[in-house]
Amino acid sequence: MQDHIDLALFLVRVVVGVTMALHGINKVRGGLAGTGRWFSGIGFRWGYPNAVAAATFEIGGGLFFALGLLTPLAAAAMVGLMVVAMLTAHWQVGFFVFKPNQGIEYVLALAVIAIAVGTIGPGAWSLDNAFGIIDADGYVTSWWGFVLSAVLGVVGALAQLAVCWKPPAGALSWGSASKKK
Repeated sequence: MQDHIDLALFLVRVVVGVTMALHGINKVRGGLAGTGRWFSGIGFRWGYPNAVAAATFEIGGGLFFALGLLTPLAAAAMVGLMVVAMLTAHWQVGFFVFKPNQGIEYVLALAVIAIAVGTIGPGAWSLDNAFGIIDADGYVTSWWGFVLSAVLGVVGALAQLAVCWKPPAGALSWGSASKKK
């Protein structure tokens, strides 16, 4: 009866989740040591461990999201990653993605998609549904999906930033990087 909604959720989950997982795989293939040095260069303490954590959460969160497994938690991982990326690497560029600099539009869209799917649920075509983790139709029937995906994601990101990131001068100034051109 709701096959069109389940198809739409399936397509969004698979495309966004696999994209996130591939981003993490790219960190590993490109060398976590280099990613760790880049993290250190943008103000992260312990650049290499943060690179490992980022790649792990991108791969794991992305695959779980694509499969519709523990979907609100997978969404929280993705939201956390995107909030950290938004504040540390994209905020100072502004909204739009300009090469070589990248504004927040892409990471913001991924975070909101993750929150939306985490709030609604993965649909009937998901492992959450197959394992009976959510209601029989594949949807989250309370606010817990939102709380887990949005609140846990944002709070986790802010906690990581509070412990691991010392922003360089001007890092939190909106659009400061694009104004320097």
